[in-house]
Amino acid sequence: MSEIRFETRLSKINDWTILRLPEEASAQLPTRAMTMVSGKLNGVPFKTLLEPDGRYGPGLRPSHWFAPDKRLLDKAHAVAGDMVSIVIEPTKEWIEPVIPTDVKKALSVSPKAKALWEDITPSARWDWIRWIRAVKTPETRQKHIEVMLDKLNKGMRRPCCFNRNLCSVPEVSKNWVLNA
Repeated sequence: MSEIRFETRLSKINDWTILRLPEEASAQLPTRAMTMVSGKLNGVPFKTLLEPDGRYGPGLRPSHWFAPDKRLLDKAHAVAGDMVSIVIEPTKEWIEPVIPTDVKKALSVSPKAKALWEDITPSARWDWIRWIRAVKTPETRQKHIEVMLDKLNKGMRRPCCFNRNLCSVPEVSKNWVLNA
């Protein structure tokens, strides 16, 4: 796949700096779901997971977004409100997700689930983490962790019944749609 080039303005949602792809750029990606890309922000290399914005259905033009970390923003001399130059290209080489502490703790007490966790692909680990974090309350999150352990112990490699086209970050979304 060829490079996708565009300019866009960094925005702020709560305390997060967000880079939302223009719909035309997002339409060039191979999927509406999460997608791994490598690229450059103002010439500074990065590799990241693009999250779907959660807008999908008849008449809607969905997009993707990511939250550049402070290091990338500092190196690119960019802050929320700035126009930035972006070059991205989808990649099949997935970066490992950061495993939340509560998920690590749960896996540590279930050797069978942990063994399968280590055997699944990084993409599948991203699915589990996105499914776990996409809830509003600590009680529901704990229930998702318990269900994850049960399903991994039964050999299930991915969460079922999870729409990969939705925005799974509650800090920047409402009803699974990015607050933009």
